[in-house]
Amino acid sequence: MRSIDAREIAFQVSRMVVEANVSLPPDVLRALEAAFESEDHSAGREILAQLLENARLAGETGLPLCQDTGLAVFFIEMGCECRIEGDLYKAINDGVRLGYKKGYLRSSVCHPLTRRNTGDNTPAVVHMDLVPGDRMIIRFMPKGGGSENMSGAAMLTPAQGWEGIKRFVLQRIAQAGPNPCPPGVVGVGIGGSFDQAPILAKKALFRPLDRDHDDPEVASLEKELLQAVNALGIGPMGMGGRTTALGVKMEMAPCHIASLPVAVNIQCHSSRHKEVIL
Repeated sequence: MRSIDAREIAFQVSRMVVEANVSLPPDVLRALEAAFESEDHSAGREILAQLLENARLAGETGLPLCQDTGLAVFFIEMGCECRIEGDLYKAINDGVRLGYKKGYLRSSVCHPLTRRNTGDNTPAVVHMDLVPGDRMIIRFMPKGGGSENMSGAAMLTPAQGWEGIKRFVLQRIAQAGPNPCPPGVVGVGIGGSFDQAPILAKKALFRPLDRDHDDPEVASLEKELLQAVNALGIGPMGMGGRTTALGVKMEMAPCHIASLPVAVNIQCHSSRHKEVIL
C-alpha cells in the first residue's frame, strides 16, 4: 500500500494549472506548425502564424496562452493500492486556488444563476477512476467557455450507425463555426450511457495528437472524420482554410442494445492539458 500526502497533491496541482495555461503541449505545437506549412488560404495562414507567435510569447513571458484560463477539469486514475493521507478533493481545490492566484490566472467560475464569481476558480470538476496498481495519475485540462459551449450530445438510434454519428459531429462543428477558436481538437464519445458519452469525449482530448487509437478500425474512423471536418472550410478562427481541426480523437464504450449515445467536446487551438504521476 502506497501512501500519498494530500499536501503533495495540492502542490502538484498548483504547479500543473500554471504550466498548462502558459505552455502548449509539444504535440499541439507540432500540429500547428504542420498546419501552417500546409495551409494555402492566406487569412488562415496568417491566423496560424499569429497562434504560433502567441505560443512563443506565452512560453517566454509566462503569461497565459489565452485570457480564458478555463474551468479546472481533472481526470484522476487512483490505484487501488494507494491511500490518501488527507482530503483528496480539498487538496485538488487548494491546488487550483493557489495555482490560479500565483499564476495571475483569471477566475472563471460563478454561480449558474446569480453569476456571482467564486473568486478563486474553484470548485474544480473532478472525475475519478479506480484502477489496479499503487500510483495516482492526475490529468488536468483548463476548459475555456468558447469551446465548451459548443459541445453537444445526442441519443441516436442504432440504425443510424456510423453515418448518423458522422452527421451529428459535422453538424456540431458547422454550427460552432468560429466560436470554439479553431483550429482545435474534436473529442468524440460513442456508446456507454447518456452521461458517459460526454465523459468519453472529454477524455479523448487528452490523447496526444500524434498518437493513433489502439484499435486500427477506430483510428481509421478518426482520420475519416478529421478529413470531413476540415473539408467544411471553416478554417483558423473561422477565417476560411483547410485547417478547422488539428485532430479528431474518439473513445468508445459498450452501450444498450436500443441506444447509440454520441457526444462531441471541442477543444480550442490552445489545447491545454497536463499530467502528473504520483
